[in-house]
Amino acid sequence: MIDIYGIKNCSTMKKAMDWLDEYSIEFAFHNYKTQAVDEAVIRLAISQHGWETVINRRGTTWRKLSDDQKGSMNSEAAVQIAIENPSIIKRPLLVYKQDVYLGFKADAYSSIFGKD
Repeated sequence: MIDIYGIKNCSTMKKAMDWLDEYSIEFAFHNYKTQAVDEAVIRLAISQHGWETVINRRGTTWRKLSDDQKGSMNSEAAVQIAIENPSIIKRPLLVYKQDVYLGFKADAYSSIFGKD
């Protein structure tokens, strides 16, 4: 099963889900706005990519964090911040065969799912 995490009204999420639909790839969508963040998934993402990649440091949620929070950020703190502020997680976050993929690029999805 393919799980994709994010926010429904995010344009990048829409592109990713449209791509999956176009290739008839079934997936389960987990909306951060209506469902709790899966801590195990965040931990898996951070273990595979590092908190610096999983946490979106260019968005408004990051900018709203205190300087102390930003300065003391590490993997464990990132998990807690992501649980409390799911909008800070890079989108989409896709889990397929226990691998985590962040963001959306059509060519990357083509490679992941063998649709070259």
